Amino acid sequence: MKQFSQNFLTATLVMLVCGSLLVSGCKKKEGCTDPTSLNYDPEAEKDNGTCQYSNENVITDNGNGTGTTTWTKDKVYILDGLVFVNDGQTLTIEAGTVIKGKPGQGANASALIVSRGGRIIAEGTATEPIIFTAEQDDVDNANDIPAGTTGLWGGLIVLGKATLNSSPGTSAIEGIPTTEVRGLYGGTNDADDSGILKYISVRYGGTLIGGNNEINGITFGGVGSGTVVEHLEVFSNADDGFEFFGGTVNAKYLVASFCGDDSFDYDEGFRGKGQFWFSIVDATADRGGEHDGGTTPETGAPYAIPTIYNATYIGGGIPAAKRALTFRDNAGGKYYNSIFTEYGKGADFELLSSGECTYNRFQAGDLLLSNNIFWNIGANNPNNMFTLTGDGSLNPTDSSNALAALTSSFSSQGNAVADPQIGNITREATGNLNPIPASPSATSGATPASDPWFTPATFKGAFGPNDNWLTGWTALDANGYM
Repeated sequence: MKQFSQNFLTATLVMLVCGSLLVSGCKKKEGCTDPTSLNYDPEAEKDNGTCQYSNENVITDNGNGTGTTTWTKDKVYILDGLVFVNDGQTLTIEAGTVIKGKPGQGANASALIVSRGGRIIAEGTATEPIIFTAEQDDVDNANDIPAGTTGLWGGLIVLGKATLNSSPGTSAIEGIPTTEVRGLYGGTNDADDSGILKYISVRYGGTLIGGNNEINGITFGGVGSGTVVEHLEVFSNADDGFEFFGGTVNAKYLVASFCGDDSFDYDEGFRGKGQFWFSIVDATADRGGEHDGGTTPETGAPYAIPTIYNATYIGGGIPAAKRALTFRDNAGGKYYNSIFTEYGKGADFELLSSGECTYNRFQAGDLLLSNNIFWNIGANNPNNMFTLTGDGSLNPTDSSNALAALTSSFSSQGNAVADPQIGNITREATGNLNPIPASPSATSGATPASDPWFTPATFKGAFGPNDNWLTGWTALDANGYM
């Protein structure tokens, strides 16, 4: 019996050992078995759930546009060429989403274009802005792209069906081949709705599309008043920051920083409203505002008469000899409660010997600068804030009388040469930019607009006391300028 027990135990141990060896020999190697993953293991026989995937989604356009879809913040979207939101489509972009444009010039430029009849619903937040930038930009590294870099990709273009004053009433937007019908804008619906754009930062755009022709940071072509536009930034763009071609879109809280040409530009009969517009540039940039009335014909109706309250335009310094504002080509426009500082000149106005011109718009009350502050512009002489431009054939008496009328309006309309005591003006990433004025001349005394669209504000300039609305969502803040 004892011998039997020993033999039984021995046999059992042998079986257990052999069974263990058998199981061990049959065990499959675990790992990532998906060949499309970043960590695919060709020797793995059993997937262990560790596969890792790229979060980049390359977007190209074969004529079908984006379709009606949603871009989510868990992915990075790479624009490869011109990408359109076609007529009838709606592109929704989640807060916190990053969209990047591939490099390329001319026909190879990358941009997002919302066509007439298309809609974009892009609602970022102050803590989760939607960022459009260059493919090579690491948005988590403030120092990866050198300061002053521009033109790495295209930009954002929104097109609508609102009225223009050019003939035949529709135009092809800058930067898009004229053979591309999805690049047309204009129409007869001034209440047209192209969607919602909030808390969006567009960075390092303005790629070259032709001889001395770059894409603007954000372009509005014939966009109607049904479109919601609030808290948009253009940072380090090669051409203009914002350009409005006709239309009636209204926009609050816009910032154009370190753009290569003009900060705010309008043309073709733009008649929208604006409030809380901010610009800061370096010495290489041009105007704070380039304001043109018409294109073909320049005297076309409706005239360009936008209304803008609470702007702050900071130029590149007096030695740069740039102008804060230019009005020409029969442009009107009205600025109230605003601050213009650090320019070689104040505002210039077109006067022609015949036909309609900007000076005519001034005489008709369509062009008005009221209750604004001008500082560090030329010699700070209120008699030299306004100048005339013309066609070279003006009667000297007519020029003299027109300039005298403009100069007289400077003080009669409540404009003043006064130091707004802006906290700090810096063009370096030193963390010291403070655009909030401290002077009583800026912090009080402004008359709010009666139009209910405007936010009631009794201060001058784009910032109220203790309200730096640039923080948290702009490249100015993220890249260390604030």
